[in-house]
Amino acid sequence: MGEQGTVMVSVLILADGHPEKAEIRTSSGYPRLDEAAIAGVQGWRFVPGKRNGVAQAMWFNIPIRFVLD
Repeated sequence: MGEQGTVMVSVLILADGHPEKAEIRTSSGYPRLDEAAIAGVQGWRFVPGKRNGVAQAMWFNIPIRFVLD
């Protein structure tokens, strides 16, 4: 199908490292790729951000690149 591009996903990562919410910040221009990016990050586990040494829920922007080789 020739679809490729970068999706910027904003993810709310909880203090335990699980993603609570994921939203498209910048679309790749292809709904199929955008949906795959959201589904992908929702299954990941993260190292949570810390403030003063204490893990806290924080939003992070994650670029997901889809490239055809």
